[in-house]
Amino acid sequence: MMVMIPLALPNKIGFSLPFLYKPITTRGGGGGSSCSAFTCRSVSSLTSFTWDDVVQASQPDYAPNDSSDLSGFFEKIKYCNRGSSEIKSEFIPLVIEDQIVGYIHNGFFYNYLRRFKDVFVFVPSDSRFGTNVTLNKTLSTPEERTRVVGKVIKCLAEEEKELIPGIRNELYPVAPSFGSPPYFSVERAAAPYFGIKAYGVQMNGFLKRDGEKFLWIGKRSPMKQTFPGMLDHLVAGGLPHGMSCVANLIKECEEEAGIPLSLSNQAMSVGAVSYVDVDGYRYERGVLFCYDLELPGGFIPKNQDGEVESFKLIPVENVANVIRRTHFFKPNCSLVIIDFLFRHGYIGPECLGYLDLLQSLRSGDTS
Repeated sequence: MMVMIPLALPNKIGFSLPFLYKPITTRGGGGGSSCSAFTCRSVSSLTSFTWDDVVQASQPDYAPNDSSDLSGFFEKIKYCNRGSSEIKSEFIPLVIEDQIVGYIHNGFFYNYLRRFKDVFVFVPSDSRFGTNVTLNKTLSTPEERTRVVGKVIKCLAEEEKELIPGIRNELYPVAPSFGSPPYFSVERAAAPYFGIKAYGVQMNGFLKRDGEKFLWIGKRSPMKQTFPGMLDHLVAGGLPHGMSCVANLIKECEEEAGIPLSLSNQAMSVGAVSYVDVDGYRYERGVLFCYDLELPGGFIPKNQDGEVESFKLIPVENVANVIRRTHFFKPNCSLVIIDFLFRHGYIGPECLGYLDLLQSLRSGDTS
């Protein structure tokens, strides 16, 4: 595991890398005047970039006088909220005990779930929910539902290796709203295929030095099942069944960055962001609880679970440039950092599209 302390940054660096942005003239994502912006040349999987590439992309001198341009931020939020109303109409509600708890793609049901007739029941139409899918009424307890649905997911994952990648044997609660008793639990990797609302915690680990704020950024292990090699928060993790946000955050602080309890219990809850990403059979409804933790200058993160390849301490303004200009960050991390930029005064009302951008950080259902 490698830790990288901020280096002196050169004044000007030219860009020729294929995955960076080139300046264009466009109209701001939420504003009404033309401005200098950035468009992506390639958004393919970018797991081979280095910290040197990150430093290059972060340079303030690369695009001077564009601090009020929010179009790069709008693009990241739009990427986390893919799926037109036409595409969403291809999903039907998953209804348990007269409550919608998820959404299942027509094709996923007919191609994969329909044969499990003792588990999943297709309801052509009812007066309240219209066409929907529910579980067999004989599955009456949360434990029974969890066990049987788990068997279906395991069967599908074994038959179709690429259908539900990244099985983690970690359960997410299935409930109509946060904190309500779950009707059952489902494998984390399968949650988007059932349109289950998934919750997580993400923490901005920052410090102040000589009047400037810095963020600790992690680079995910190339062996990670999801988003390998991409940039991430200092600490982040999905919220599993039966664990509180605080307990989960403290656990992740220790595992991902070696942050002791004496520091992690000082993390401040600062709100939440949400998104709805529809892609193929996946209907991902994400709610991320955001935390800030101001760290002492002498703290050096040390990954404990092998999921982070290295860390780097980067000025907040430079992190903002990386988000606006590249696709180096795991997509939903961008939302949390943009929220941090609002709360710490890096994005102000004078920026065109300020209110639209602020509102778009909560595009998903936060119930």
